[in-house]
Amino acid sequence: MELTDTTIQELAALMQSGAMTSKDLVEDFRQIIASNDSAFNAVAFLNPDADEIADAMDRERAEGRVRGPLHGVPILVKDNLNTSDNMMTSAGSLALDGSIAPTDSHVVTRLRNAGAVLLGKTNLSEWANFRSTRSSSGWSSRGGQVRNAYALDRSPGGSSSGSAVATARGYCAGAVGTETDGSIVGPSAMNAVVGIKPTIGLVSRRGIIPIAASQDTAGPMGRTVADAAHLLSAMAGSDAADPATAEADARAETDYTTFLDPDSLRGARIGVVRNYAGFHDRVDAVFEDALRALKDAGAKLTDGLSLAPRAELRPHELIVLRTEFKVGLNAYLVSLGPDAPISSLADLIAFNEAHADRVMPHFGQETLIKAEETGGLQDKSYLDALAACHRLTREGGIDRIMHEHDLQALVAPTTCAAWAIDWVNGDNSLGSSACQAAVAGYAGITVPMGNVSELPVGISFFAGPWSEGRLISFAHAFETIVQARIFPGPPQNFLP
Repeated sequence: MELTDTTIQELAALMQSGAMTSKDLVEDFRQIIASNDSAFNAVAFLNPDADEIADAMDRERAEGRVRGPLHGVPILVKDNLNTSDNMMTSAGSLALDGSIAPTDSHVVTRLRNAGAVLLGKTNLSEWANFRSTRSSSGWSSRGGQVRNAYALDRSPGGSSSGSAVATARGYCAGAVGTETDGSIVGPSAMNAVVGIKPTIGLVSRRGIIPIAASQDTAGPMGRTVADAAHLLSAMAGSDAADPATAEADARAETDYTTFLDPDSLRGARIGVVRNYAGFHDRVDAVFEDALRALKDAGAKLTDGLSLAPRAELRPHELIVLRTEFKVGLNAYLVSLGPDAPISSLADLIAFNEAHADRVMPHFGQETLIKAEETGGLQDKSYLDALAACHRLTREGGIDRIMHEHDLQALVAPTTCAAWAIDWVNGDNSLGSSACQAAVAGYAGITVPMGNVSELPVGISFFAGPWSEGRLISFAHAFETIVQARIFPGPPQNFLP
C-alpha cells in the first residue's frame, strides 16, 4: 500500500488487521524520507528511539490494549517542541544546537499517551520566523533551507515549513506545527495540506519555545481534515502548568472526528471577508470557484464583509510580539537549567554576533534586537498595544461581524501561492488572512481550494473561540466536495 497518501484511519486498520506493525510503518516512512528528503530538507533529524517506541506499541496491541486511533502511528513534530529524549530542541538556531530539554512539552506528552510514535522533528524558520524582517521562510542556521513540496525553488512558507512539506510528501501520517501569526495555516496552504490553528488555551504552550504567549499555539497538520482532527483530539486539553488552558477540558472535544459531516454546509451561515482577498487576480479566481462550491453545497453566504486591515493591526501586534518574546524566551532558556548553551535573549544576540558568518550569512537579527529593547509586561506601550489588538480583532472585529450578520464562520483566501525563495530580499508574500484569528487568539483551519500554475492555494474558515468542531465540520464538507489536493510530483523547480 502506498503509505505516502494513506490516512491515519487506514494506517490504524492496517495495524489492527495485522497487515503491518507500527515497527513496519516506522521503517517504511524512514525509507520514504531517505529516498526523497535530500531535495526538500523537511526533516531536521530522526528519532533514534522510534523503533523502541513502535515495538512497545506493537506489544500493547498484541495484548489487546489499543490507546486510540493514533496507537502506533508515526508522526513528526516541529523542532521547537521540547522532547526529553535523544533529540535536541533547537528552534533551528545554532545557539541551541544540541540542547536537550529536561522534560517533554505537554503536547508531546499527550501525543505519546495517545500512542503516537515520534518519528523525528522537522526543520523550521529559525526562531519561528522571529529574527529578521528579511528572513526567508524555512531557512535556519542549524537546518538550512526547506523547499516547497511542489517546487524546489519556491518557498515552503513558515514557520512550520518542514511539518507542512513532510506531511504533503507523505513522510509521516501527520505533523505538529506551531503558530503565532500564520505559521501553521500559511505553510499548510502553500503545500496543499490541512492545518488547524486552535483557540489560545485549547492546547498547552508549556515546553514550546515561545514567541508570544497571547498568540502562540501548537496545532495539527494533515493531508485530510480527518487526519488533522485525529491529531487535535490527542493534543487538546488542560495543563495545570499553563493557566491559559484552564477551560480546555470543558471546551475540548474528546474526538473531533465526530464533526466530520459531509452535509454540514447545508444552511451554514458564512461571511466572506473581501478585504483579505484581492491581492492576486488568479488567487481570486480560485476563491470565486470555492465560494460557488460553498453555495452549491447549500451554504448561505454574506458577501462584501471587511475586518481591520493588516496594516492597521501590525504596528500594535509587533509591540506585543517583541515584548512577550523577550519575557517568554528568557523564561524558557532559564528552564533549560544551568548547563544551557545560552540563558537569555541578550546571550542569543551576542552568540549570533560572534558567529555571524554561520548564523547571519543572508539576513540579520534586527527583530531580536528590538525585542531586547522592550520594557516588559507592565510597560504602558505594551498594555495599550495588546488592548488595541484585542479591540480590533475581537469585539471590534470577528465578534462584531459575526454577531451583526448572524454568522457561523468567516472565509478568506489563506495566503498567496508560493513565492520564489530569496535569501537577499526575504519573503515576498502578497497577502494573508491569518492575522485575524491569530491576533484574536481564535480558531482557524485552512483547506486546499485549488492551484495557481500548479502551486497550491488554500481557503481559511475562522470564527470565535472554541469553534474548532464547527470549523472542522465545514472544512471537511468543503474538502469532500472540492477535492482540490493533488499529491506532489517528483522533485523539480517551478522555473526551468
